[in-house]
Amino acid sequence: MTDHIAWVALSVFIFFFALVTVMGFFAARWKSGPVSEHLDEWGLGGRQFGTWITWFLVGGDFYTAYTVIAVPALVYAVGAYGFFALPYTIIVYPFVFAVMPVLWKKAHANGYVTAADVVHGAYGSRALELAVALTGLVATMPYIALQLIGMEVVIKAMGLSGELPIIAAFVILALYTYSSGLRAPALIAFVKDIMIYIVVLTAVVVVPSKLGGYGAVFSAANDAFTAKGGATGLTLKPGQYLPYATLALGSALAAFMYPHTLTGIFASKSADTIRKNAILLPAYTLLLGLIALLGYMAYAANIKVTSPNDVVPMLFKTLFPEWFAGFAFSAIAIGALVPAAVMSIGAANLFTRNVWKSYVNPDISHAGEASVAKITSLVVKVGALAFILFLPTQFALDLQLLGGLWIVQTLPALVFGLFTTWFRAEGLLLGWAVGIGWGSWTAWSNGLKPLASISLGDATYTFYVGLGALLLNIVVAVIATVVVGLISPAKRGAAA
Repeated sequence: MTDHIAWVALSVFIFFFALVTVMGFFAARWKSGPVSEHLDEWGLGGRQFGTWITWFLVGGDFYTAYTVIAVPALVYAVGAYGFFALPYTIIVYPFVFAVMPVLWKKAHANGYVTAADVVHGAYGSRALELAVALTGLVATMPYIALQLIGMEVVIKAMGLSGELPIIAAFVILALYTYSSGLRAPALIAFVKDIMIYIVVLTAVVVVPSKLGGYGAVFSAANDAFTAKGGATGLTLKPGQYLPYATLALGSALAAFMYPHTLTGIFASKSADTIRKNAILLPAYTLLLGLIALLGYMAYAANIKVTSPNDVVPMLFKTLFPEWFAGFAFSAIAIGALVPAAVMSIGAANLFTRNVWKSYVNPDISHAGEASVAKITSLVVKVGALAFILFLPTQFALDLQLLGGLWIVQTLPALVFGLFTTWFRAEGLLLGWAVGIGWGSWTAWSNGLKPLASISLGDATYTFYVGLGALLLNIVVAVIATVVVGLISPAKRGAAA
């Protein structure tokens, strides 16, 4: 039923988990506002988060527990290709600096809470609003499930098995998110990020010193990849350049289309707060690069695992005292709580504003919106928990890959409308449908892999499906807008 339970690690884990639980319930009184009386208060923390709170919050829901587990796992499995996460987190911040302050101003001026609100305001189309809302909801569910996977891995590393620990953790998460809304993950993010920084900075100093230095680390990884062969290695193969680049660019464009990352943007108190964060957030990219190196360190430590996802927990169990391993595991688990809470809040905001209010109860009060959002956040968490309990883990992984492909198809409708009224809602909706349809079919045909290949003459080009679908989406939207404009000379788009 259970392996040998690491009691010291488990005790440290429980202490820090209890600490953030108390903080989660206390958060309802932090920067206090009428949490139950307005969706702005529950779902956006009163739109009052300054530079540092936003930095921790956005960093907390962008760099998740699954990132800490999955990036080193991918580097362990394939080598250099796993580092695609670094350039994508570098590419994304100029995009955030240029686009997100404009989005914030539009949302703040009109009381918008979600991306779908912004789209409806720009184009006056309920169909396009619903498409953006449903895409956000569907793409978020497996993402929350992945946070559970990250938590499940570290709980298992302490010798616990079965579903009860993970259910208990998420019941606690559900309760304090219901009570405190966005204030809970914003406050906990302070603790989570400080803990992650301590863990990673300690690891990148201590682990190499125990293994003979970074020269020994890279040498051991190189020997392992040479023996493994195939498309693995410390450097990219020529055939990997294009897929690596397109995966990085496509992932960067998708990153801030997700409801949880946009929630952090909407909750900021000013456009300048967002610009400052676009400058400060690359500090997390440095951290991510150090985290990725743990995948190489596992080879030097002679770590053997049945699943690459177990690499980081096994590395800490093997090379560190049990108390520090417990501290690391609690940091990773708390790193699941912050993004999972923000994701469920983002999804709840979408459902409340763009499904319930638009189609069920258009006259709902502000307090009614907050109430519906609270209940929806619970339902979303239960759905994510069901992913883990009743479906294979690989299914959640595959759906999350599709989630990135799907969510980036909302970019034209959301971003283009901030800068121009040329596009027609009909064109953007058709482009979205074609992008979703072609991208999903292509990914499904390739066994739910994120890459696709196209042959032109004697050459074959491999690229990220999501980026290919986005380009097709934009082309179709442009053509359809021109055609609709010729058929109907009515003013293009509603007043922005």
